Amino acid sequence: MAKNPLGKGRDVENPYATFMAGEFEIRVLKTYKLAKNENGDQHARWYTVAKSPMTYGSWEYGDTYRKEVTDNFTLTYASPEFIEAYRDDPHIKIDDNDFIVIAA
Repeated sequence: MAKNPLGKGRDVENPYATFMAGEFEIRVLKTYKLAKNENGDQHARWYTVAKSPMTYGSWEYGDTYRKEVTDNFTLTYASPEFIEAYRDDPHIKIDDNDFIVIAA
């Protein structure tokens, strides 16, 4: 059984990835499955923190469906571990130079 390289929780200041949509920010602190096992699972979830105008500058912690994040937010930062895990993901394309491009 393969070990999930993103399965260990991280601090809010050192996320695996950051996604943005306007003033809304989501940081991925942990994933529960290997990236290859998330595809096709609409209930795949990530442990995240979120900040928006509605949180008054505070972070709110909790699980979020991966699909909600990848469908509605733009990836703005990815750690080397996240890039390696999601390099072949059909929703997040990363080119040979590790520049992040979100698939339409």
